[in-house]
Amino acid sequence: MGFFQRRLNPRALAMYVFVLVLVWASRPGLMSTLIGSVIVALGVGIRFWATGYLVKTQELAIQGPYAYVRHPLYLGTALVATGCAAVANHPVGWLVWLGLVALFYIYYLPYKNRIEGARLEARFGDDYRRYEVIVPRLLPRIHPYRPLGGTATVERWSAERVVANNEVSTLLWVLTLVSLMVLRWALL
Repeated sequence: MGFFQRRLNPRALAMYVFVLVLVWASRPGLMSTLIGSVIVALGVGIRFWATGYLVKTQELAIQGPYAYVRHPLYLGTALVATGCAAVANHPVGWLVWLGLVALFYIYYLPYKNRIEGARLEARFGDDYRRYEVIVPRLLPRIHPYRPLGGTATVERWSAERVVANNEVSTLLWVLTLVSLMVLRWALL
């Protein structure tokens, strides 16, 4: 797969449009920047927490945020997008955000659940099926999931896994986006 094919898939293209519209339409004020930045930080924090437990395809991640929600990376991304729309403080930004949310729930999440769920079920069997039934997709449960035993999983959070899962570059992109929105507003 070539460079442009990887960078211009439908999901990435939707995110690029979201970013461009947010930067173009941004009119952040002090309060929208503060509120949005707190939401962005919460989303980034959840993503960092999750990637510190994630060993893709090798182990069933059920510790850390995965004990509360099956898709903490999606939850973190949703919070980042919501926070960025809040920072932008413009109806056009919220409309694009709403479109992305609709696209995510109507197309992307069901697709990923089918593909990823089948892969995890094939690899981890009953351990994954039990986890899938008990742990919600995006709205965290109050009490952490406790496996019955037998599931091999990462026990401790690791900064090395955060780096290996390329989460530092995600943080840099988010910081760049928020900075561009505030800078554009400051230059108007």
